[in-house]
Amino acid sequence: MKTLSLKLDDAVFKETESLLEEIKTPRNRYINEALTYYNRLQKKKIVARMLKGESALVQAESMKVLAEFENLEGYDD
Repeated sequence: MKTLSLKLDDAVFKETESLLEEIKTPRNRYINEALTYYNRLQKKKIVARMLKGESALVQAESMKVLAEFENLEGYDD
C-alpha cells in the first residue's frame, strides 16, 4: 500500500467528513473506493473514444462495400 499526501478544497473536505460520519466509513476506505470508481469511469471513456475513432477510420470503406453490394445484379430481388 502506498502513502500519499493530497490537498483538498475546503468545501470538498468538509462535505466528505460529513458524509464519512453519516456512513461510518474510514476516510482511507472511502477515498480508495472513490478512486476505484473514478478509474473505471475513465477507462470506459477511453474505450468509447477509441471505438469512436476506429469506427470513423473504417466508415468510408464500409460505405464503399455497401455501395458495391447494392450494385450487384439481382441484389434487390
